[in-house]
Amino acid sequence: MRTRGLAAVLLCALPLASCVTNQEPGTPEGWRAIAPPAAPEVQALVPAELQARGELVIGTNPPFPPFEFKDSTGAIIGVEMDLARAVASVMGLRLRIVQQDFSKILPAVDAGTIDMGATGFTDTPQRRENYDFVNTLYAGIQWAQRVDGDPIDPARPCGLTVAVQRTTVSETDDVRPKSEECVAKGEKPIEVLAYDTSDSAATALVVGRADALSADSPVTSWALEKAKGAIEKVGPMTAAAPYGFATPKDSELSAAVAAAMRHLIETGEYAAILAQWNITDGLLEQATINEEPVSHD
Repeated sequence: MRTRGLAAVLLCALPLASCVTNQEPGTPEGWRAIAPPAAPEVQALVPAELQARGELVIGTNPPFPPFEFKDSTGAIIGVEMDLARAVASVMGLRLRIVQQDFSKILPAVDAGTIDMGATGFTDTPQRRENYDFVNTLYAGIQWAQRVDGDPIDPARPCGLTVAVQRTTVSETDDVRPKSEECVAKGEKPIEVLAYDTSDSAATALVVGRADALSADSPVTSWALEKAKGAIEKVGPMTAAAPYGFATPKDSELSAAVAAAMRHLIETGEYAAILAQWNITDGLLEQATINEEPVSHD
């Protein structure tokens, strides 16, 4: 669930791992650009204005790793940028990334100053009233623990120390309610370590200040990538919700982007893009707009 103030995951695990920040190259080890050729059947759906311009303009608001953040050169990178670039490529367009305040991105879609919002948007019923969301994946709450720690069970968390980012759903809808349930049953509460950023919460787990981390599933996957084997997922992803690219309501662009997503899913390039960022859960099996399957007609 997109929240504000989320910084790039920083895992300074003292002797366990080196520090990784936005001053590093940023992309995961083995990363490669995936830019599929244009698909004629998708190109035919692209609005004439975009065809003439030759580019797809997206608005985004880093940092929100692994979706979007800056590398050491200041370039905006991330899994959502990779996916948007592949969508544009299938549409026969270049991708242009515009950094904006989070609150201004949807109004910019309305105003036509950008074509699409790509910034970790959760596809909610309220937002659907005014925009289409071409879905990109499902993300929920995913716990992690240290590999060398005692096994834990997120369903039996009483007495554990759990790190979270402050005010996220992991704190407000997951860990604190579970702690209240523990107290109601006469068991020890959860000690909640709430941090301003996800990087601090992940670091608390890696260095042993916390028994577990609760975070959005892609954020947890990114933490695992940077921890170099020091932490692992534990328990299933819960409270899954769809993320998506925001496009004008009932527009030709929505249909074209969805067709491009369908092409990437069918060719396997969609899964390959996400796998490079260690995201293997919550993937779509078919293209959807507002969670509704896209017709092949």
